[in-house]
Amino acid sequence: MHSVHFTAETSSNGVVERDFIVGEVPGVLWSPVSGSDHAPLVLMGHGGGLHKKTPALMARAHDAVSTWGFTVVAIDAPGHGDRPLTAEDEQARADLRQAMVAGDTERVKAVSVRYGTSLAERAVPEWQATLDALQQLPEIGTEAPIGYGGGITLGTAIGMPLTAVEPRITAAIFGGGFVVRQELIEAARRITVPIQFLLPWDDEHVDRQSSLALFDAFASKEKTLHANPGDHRNVRWFGLDDEFLARHLGRVGVSPS
Repeated sequence: MHSVHFTAETSSNGVVERDFIVGEVPGVLWSPVSGSDHAPLVLMGHGGGLHKKTPALMARAHDAVSTWGFTVVAIDAPGHGDRPLTAEDEQARADLRQAMVAGDTERVKAVSVRYGTSLAERAVPEWQATLDALQQLPEIGTEAPIGYGGGITLGTAIGMPLTAVEPRITAAIFGGGFVVRQELIEAARRITVPIQFLLPWDDEHVDRQSSLALFDAFASKEKTLHANPGDHRNVRWFGLDDEFLARHLGRVGVSPS
């Protein structure tokens, strides 16, 4: 089992940011400067072609830490951020660029499905290894409740199969914006924890009906769909139940100490 190796630490506005490595996977951990031990741990995934410290992800992480006293973790997906590109990553990106330049919608979907499947297969074990390592830290331990705090496109394409096989995750926020493949439908059918699902209503790359079918496939007894106007690059996090994760992770009414 790998351990967490911290490589840098900064703090601002009451939030401590610590960069780390688990094995060969780089990540970042945000927590309150004066937070309590065993606070809920929220996993956040980034979008396709992005990385663990995008401004939008960092803003959501800081808000979760400041508002609820959560600890938040993000890691770079394979071939993203500080991760090296494999030959498969380079070929998939080249194929995707060619298909988009040619306006070949079906080719774009085929490449996206193939590459998305490969990324999820590689990333799910990395997330589980990261969780194993973080639970060795005394301030987290095995007592901290765990939730998946969202991530549009790739963040959900990885987060769904992770949630389907990881019993430590007890609530999740997902978002659309990716080509729905059969593996994701099957993962949704295995997910029973409470979920919120954010749907960009005007996504030009994803058929709306396929996203609705994905939402319908979730086996969760508590699931809510939040649809907002917005295309693939302008997803709006409006209208969500802001207390969703706090309620299911036991933090409603609790202020950061």
